Amino acid sequence: MFTIFGVPSAALFGQLLLGLINGSFYAILSLGLAVIFGLLNIINFAHGAQYMMGAFVAWMLLNYAGIGYWPALLLAPLLVGAFGVVLERVMISRLYKFDHLYGLLLTFGLALIIQGLFRNQYGVSGLPYGIPAELRGGQALGFMFLPNYRAWVVVASLVVCLVTWFVIEKTKLGAYLRAATENPTLVQAFGVNVPLMITLTYGFGVALAGFAGVLAAPIYSVNPNMGADLIIVVFAVVVIGGMGSILGSILTGFALGLVEGLTKVFYPEASATVIFVIMVLVLLVKPAGLFGRAT
Repeated sequence: MFTIFGVPSAALFGQLLLGLINGSFYAILSLGLAVIFGLLNIINFAHGAQYMMGAFVAWMLLNYAGIGYWPALLLAPLLVGAFGVVLERVMISRLYKFDHLYGLLLTFGLALIIQGLFRNQYGVSGLPYGIPAELRGGQALGFMFLPNYRAWVVVASLVVCLVTWFVIEKTKLGAYLRAATENPTLVQAFGVNVPLMITLTYGFGVALAGFAGVLAAPIYSVNPNMGADLIIVVFAVVVIGGMGSILGSILTGFALGLVEGLTKVFYPEASATVIFVIMVLVLLVKPAGLFGRAT
């Protein structure tokens, strides 16, 4: 075993791995927030609660219906996304003509309600969700031990993020989505059902949160507070990357996870605040964020 800057290699790379895993969740959650804000102009404060719902749906599918991890990886995001579609149609769609603050207050209230319902039903002690048999164990790389499931989380998050970026930025569907946010009347004149597109976009953003929840379930205990503990950091990631910037959310999420991991090695006391310090510095220099555009 060798050392780097006086730190054993196993400890350094272990913390970098933890940072990369955290960065995977930061990236996929901030991506969902960026999709919703960038295309709908809604600050979805319920995103953390919807992430928690994804983990709970996976747990319920396993314990109540005997449906394992791999089907849940598809079913849970679909179910959470369907919940988001209903939410958008019944409540959020009524607020588009008002200031952003109304959407933020509504989704903040919804987050508290959702978390309260799950807390009353399941408590706060946390529920276990096992790693699928195919991903148990790990690989000895010489300088560190790499658990298979952790590697899967990083790869799955990266693939989902890049596919989402490609669809929104490089396809005709993404062009329609971006155009609908700029001039919905004109897009509707071409026969595009803009209200349906907006609803499905919100549902997709929520489904991304549900997908992240399923990925997180075997790593963290499934509990009602898991989203509340994460959403503030994710909002900071979105602000640093630039509100509404798809690529900014992805790159910033992974990068800040690594920065957080390095901070835990060299200055552990600052690991809980380093992202917020970076956010303040970025806002002082570039208020629109690193990849955002000034409005």
